[in-house]
Amino acid sequence: MHKEDISLYDWQRILVGEVPGLFYVEILIRAATIYLILVLAMRLMGRRMASRLSRNEMAAMVSLAAAIGVAILDAQRGVLPAFVIAMVVVFTQRVISYFAAKNQKFETISQGRFSTLVQNSVIQLAGMSESTITRELLFAQLRSSGVIHLGHVKRLYMEANGAFTLIEEPNPTPGLSILPEWDTDFVDQQEKADGQLVCYRCGNAQPKSGPKDKCTNCGNNEWVPALK
Repeated sequence: MHKEDISLYDWQRILVGEVPGLFYVEILIRAATIYLILVLAMRLMGRRMASRLSRNEMAAMVSLAAAIGVAILDAQRGVLPAFVIAMVVVFTQRVISYFAAKNQKFETISQGRFSTLVQNSVIQLAGMSESTITRELLFAQLRSSGVIHLGHVKRLYMEANGAFTLIEEPNPTPGLSILPEWDTDFVDQQEKADGQLVCYRCGNAQPKSGPKDKCTNCGNNEWVPALK
């Protein structure tokens, strides 16, 4: 299309395009065909494609989307190439899933591995760094589960697919508050544990004896009252 052919008032070109009206009937047929291809592809790739996706499954879905988009709207392209690409994606995904089920090392390489973010009420900074999760995002995730301080957390895992798994502590201990610091009214309502301080950075309890200037877990030297 040449520059002189473009006009902001050419509503027919903007809304309908430069294809004959019969092509829109063809679009219905193309869209229905592509929809069936997608349903078949997802069925062949397994039930997980209908739930939270792993990185490989996400890559498969993006590849399918890239393959089918052009086939629906481009009048000069047929739907057979999209079908071929979909079958290649399905085959590749099933091969990866097969070997991942047979070999744990291959599964870790292809699918990723889980990270421990909180262990025994203490933030695991190595796991946080590995997962590139910020402290505030971690606290937000815990708050969404109804937790107000780390003493209620036995384990918090970040699974390979990005999901969070919370295992609560059956016998909660005093822990670091995860409430927003700006919500001072609500924070002040929470009961503090008498004489118990925890590390502001990771939630590790201040030792009752020995050096008290630095946290033994992260080396931080800022202590705050623990919530009961």
